[in-house]
Amino acid sequence: MRRRRSLLRLVAAIAVAGPAMAALTPASAAASWETVIAPSSFNDYNALAAEWAYLYPWGSDHNGSARMYGSATDHNHVSLSGGVLTLRAARINWNEGTSGSSPHLPIRYHSGAVHARDQVVVNDQFPNWEVKGDFQAPSARGTWPAFWLTGVNSWPPESDILEFKGDNRNWFNTFRTSSDVDSTIVGVSSPGSWHNYRAWITKVSATDVDIHYYIDGQWKAVHHARGFVGKPMWLIINLQMEGSSGSPGPSADTYYRARDVYVGRSRNY
Repeated sequence: MRRRRSLLRLVAAIAVAGPAMAALTPASAAASWETVIAPSSFNDYNALAAEWAYLYPWGSDHNGSARMYGSATDHNHVSLSGGVLTLRAARINWNEGTSGSSPHLPIRYHSGAVHARDQVVVNDQFPNWEVKGDFQAPSARGTWPAFWLTGVNSWPPESDILEFKGDNRNWFNTFRTSSDVDSTIVGVSSPGSWHNYRAWITKVSATDVDIHYYIDGQWKAVHHARGFVGKPMWLIINLQMEGSSGSPGPSADTYYRARDVYVGRSRNY
């Protein structure tokens, strides 16, 4: 009975995948479907701790002017309420040096980030992945929210499922190398309202995957990602500031909210 339920879940997942369905092989259809991160992971702090860790996987800094803060005992910038994760960026008025990551911008904000404990890796055993969630994203100049995958052991690979850079356009980006990038830019009506952002990732050869991107259930693009197979990726939700989103950023607090984040995959036996 459990096997039958797993097959039914796989069929249901494929049915909503739209154009990605054509990329599935008969062997994939015989696999079972399993949940890696359930939508309940933001229900409380124990659920959060089981599935997510604070900050970036590499620490507190990245490519903007915000330094990430947050821990099991510090919820000033990473908080939960009613099944919603809220990241808060606050302007600081003292000198905290520069970011430890290129381009080493001056730190002007404290903000929040979380990354999934489980990694996404497309291979023969796990040939299909679904990564999605609902988000209220800031889009004012100087705000840089993201929901993205990036390589654990090397960069690239990278897949940006949600990325707003100071206006109402979402950037779907797939980095194969630093100079070989597919970008599909989609205008979003009222990014600060709830919208669903989704990626369906499927193995199409020994080395390559196709990534299908969606907003609110509507297919927006497919990017062919060479060299992604077998490379583990972190899943990150963060609110970076300034950098590619322009400056100066806002002086008031900025909020980025997420709910019902889900990761699932097919498993071949």
